[in-house]
Amino acid sequence: MTSVAQAAFRFCTPEPVFGVVAPEIIEDTLIYLATENEQYLNELSDQAGCFKETQIVEFVFLLCEKWFLDQSVRYQAVEIFERFMIKHVEEIYDSIRASRINSEQGDGNTWSALKAQICDTFVLRVVSCIQLASKLSFHYNIINNNTVLKFLQSLNYSYTKQDLMESELAILKVLCFQINVPTPLAYVELLLEVLGHNGCLLPVKQLHKICMLLLDLTYLTRNIIYDTLLKTSIENSTPSELQIAKFLSVKEDFMLLAVGVISTSAFILNPEYWNELVEHLNSITGITTQSILEFSCAILKHSIGTATPRKNKGT
Repeated sequence: MTSVAQAAFRFCTPEPVFGVVAPEIIEDTLIYLATENEQYLNELSDQAGCFKETQIVEFVFLLCEKWFLDQSVRYQAVEIFERFMIKHVEEIYDSIRASRINSEQGDGNTWSALKAQICDTFVLRVVSCIQLASKLSFHYNIINNNTVLKFLQSLNYSYTKQDLMESELAILKVLCFQINVPTPLAYVELLLEVLGHNGCLLPVKQLHKICMLLLDLTYLTRNIIYDTLLKTSIENSTPSELQIAKFLSVKEDFMLLAVGVISTSAFILNPEYWNELVEHLNSITGITTQSILEFSCAILKHSIGTATPRKNKGT
C-alpha cells in the first residue's frame, strides 16, 4: 500500500457510532466486561505491568502509527505482549527450576542463556503481537509479513517469513490461543455508549476524542500517574512494599482506568457537568466518587497540570 493510499485509508477509517445499540445489548455487554475485568484481577500475576514500561508502549504506539493501524490495535498489542511475556518467562523459570531439582545442578548458565535468548527475540515478539492484534481488528488494515520483514531488516535483523510465523505461533501457544482480550478502550467506548443512552449532556463524540488522547497518555505515563494515585489514596509520599503490592490490582483495573479517563475528559470538555457525569459513572460501575475524583486529579496533574476536579467540586 502506497503512502498516499495509506493516508487515504486512515482518513476514511470510520469513527465509532454511538446511540444505535439496543439497551439490552449494552446491558449484557457491560455485565460481560465487568465479569471479565473481575476475573482478570482475581487471577492477576504478581508481575503484572512489568512489560508495560514507557519505552515498550511507545515503541508499539509508534509502529502502529507508522503502519496506519486503528487505535484499538495498539492497546490490544500491548496487552497481548504483556500477558505473553509474563507467562513465557514464568514457564522458562519453572522449567529451569524443575531441571535443577531433577539434576541437582546449578542453573546459572542455563538461565543466562535463556535470558539472552529472550532479549534477542524481544523486538520480534513485540512486532508479532502487533501483527496478531491487527488481525483481530478484521475491518481495518492487517500488517503482512513483507512489511514486517522490511521493518526488521531496517533494524539489522535477518528474520525470515518462517521466523515470523513461528513467532506468532509461539505467542498463540503460550496464551492458549486466547488473545482476543478486552482492552481499556472497550471499557471506555462501552461506558460512553451507556452515558449517551442515559442522556449525558456532553457530546459523546467530542468526549470520545479526548478520551483517546488521555488513554494514550495514561499508557505512556502509566507509572508516574499511578504513583501519584497511590500516594494520594494512602495519604503518604513513601508507600511501603506491602502497599505497593496491594495497589497492583488498582493499576490493572480496566474499568477504573476507563472511568478515570472519561471523568477527566469530561472535566476538560466542560467542568460544569462534571459532577453529574461522575454520579452517572458511580451508578453504572459502583466505583466510588472519591476514587473517580482521585484518579481524575492524578491524570490532570500529569496532562494539563493546572485545575483539578477537586477545585471545582462545588460547581
